[in-house]
Amino acid sequence: MSVLLAITFLFCFLIGRFFYLQVVCTEKLYYLALDQWTREIPLIARRGNITDRSGVVLAGSRLSYSVFARPRAVVDIESTAETLSSLFSIDGESLENKLKQGKSSEITVVKKTAKENVEKLSAYDLSGVYYAEDNTRVYPYGDLLSRVIGFTSSDNTGTTGIEKYYDDLLSGKNGEILFDTDLVGVEIEEGSVKYLSAESGYHVALTIDVEIQLVAEQVMKKAYAEHNPRSAACLVLDPQTFEVLALAEAPSFDLNDPPRDQISLLNSLSRNSLFCDVYEPGSTFKVVTAASDIEEWLKGNPKALSTSHVFSSAVTRSVDGTTIKCWSTHANGKHANQTIAEALNNSCNPCFVDMALALGKDTFYEYLKAFHFGSVTGIDFSGEAHGLLMPCSAVRDCDLARIGFGQTIAVTGLQLACAVASAVNGGYYYTPRLLSSVTDEYGNLVKKGESVLLNRTISEKASALLSSMLEGVVRDGSGKKAYIEGYQIGGKTGTAQKYENGRIAAGKYVSSFVGFFPSDDPQYLCLIVVDEPQGTYYGSAVAAPLAKEVFQGIIDAKNIKSFV
Repeated sequence: MSVLLAITFLFCFLIGRFFYLQVVCTEKLYYLALDQWTREIPLIARRGNITDRSGVVLAGSRLSYSVFARPRAVVDIESTAETLSSLFSIDGESLENKLKQGKSSEITVVKKTAKENVEKLSAYDLSGVYYAEDNTRVYPYGDLLSRVIGFTSSDNTGTTGIEKYYDDLLSGKNGEILFDTDLVGVEIEEGSVKYLSAESGYHVALTIDVEIQLVAEQVMKKAYAEHNPRSAACLVLDPQTFEVLALAEAPSFDLNDPPRDQISLLNSLSRNSLFCDVYEPGSTFKVVTAASDIEEWLKGNPKALSTSHVFSSAVTRSVDGTTIKCWSTHANGKHANQTIAEALNNSCNPCFVDMALALGKDTFYEYLKAFHFGSVTGIDFSGEAHGLLMPCSAVRDCDLARIGFGQTIAVTGLQLACAVASAVNGGYYYTPRLLSSVTDEYGNLVKKGESVLLNRTISEKASALLSSMLEGVVRDGSGKKAYIEGYQIGGKTGTAQKYENGRIAAGKYVSSFVGFFPSDDPQYLCLIVVDEPQGTYYGSAVAAPLAKEVFQGIIDAKNIKSFV
């Protein structure tokens, strides 16, 4: 009986092993056999293009070639190494050593070489040497959108920016040609050829408008040259959809020739500061404070200050034993009898202290969270920062007072732009995005980017009141240098001191402006951030004129008629 059980067990084991090898492992064993008895010539998938919203190519690919050698199939190593060295200007001695050592079954001789070079190679008919089509990434506009598009590694893998974020869509799938060979890798004359085709990557269209991008780039380069700052950055957003229309930063670098041998410089130049870095916004944040107060007043909150409320003309406010000053001395009646609209015009800090304290930290924090401060916006880009927002439980009145005018809080440029967009578009907060659509190599739609409404921030009535006030800031107040006759432009300036090691850094400021037009139906929103401008540093003098140039460029590019 035991012998019968043993035989049965052995029989079942053999049947099971046979099933495992013939069914479960069929594909794996097939490719192992192919690898042993074939020579593979790789077919590199063509990487998909990155384009603007209208199909203008921002990143494409150029046909090139890679050359390989199989040491065991090379007949004359010395002569082969010498020939390859002369053709491709590589170290012949090093190549010869690699071929003699034979540690690898295959050696990459050169990558991304031109067609004329492989045509010369073909004439030599070197045994054990072959080439395959490759593609080289090309950026037609050089440094345009360098901190958004990003670049690829030597093997065409996305390293930074959109190239990295959408690498799985752009990269495609490599194929190969398989030739039957003997054990040392020499092709068999009567052998068969198997062709596994490559699959091209998808094309990714961004929400970027190249016409607006070119305007923003030109203005930021000018700002960098004139004000000698650490950096100058511009973000243009569609406030109705939160699509990113342009993002320019200076200094920049040529995507076709990134400084790969200077890692710290490359990391610095490729970092998207408006998405990934935070700063104290200063007076541009007063837009959020005013929006919150107006909405609460419309809701009937008795603590909120009405649009007709007249603020004390005192130049300071004392909160928790600390004194908060206005940037102005209030001499000769300046900043007297101010309403919210006039407080925005004059950018008077004490008025926004009053608004924040009147709302109280619990109510004010509800709005800060609704405007997505302290959390990512969710844009399709790697490395977005959360910003810095104190826990509500830890906030004292003196902290709340300073948050009201843009201190004791740190934001990303994107967070601020989205918050202001929501405040002036009727109170709608969408997920910002860079993706417009994804198509295959034949133009078939694979995926379409869509605007996703996350939440409401304020009512349409509050938004309309605020937009009208911000139009007054540009027409009559601190934002005058962004004014363009015949166009309804609204906005707010900002000048924020910088901190180092917990202390105010003497003479270091962030100059900014956030604006939009037309104010009664915003279609374009522009944020300008100039980090440490030299000489004049006020947002009204540095950032507002830059925003005017961007707006004028958009008006000219899109042939937008004035309302006059």
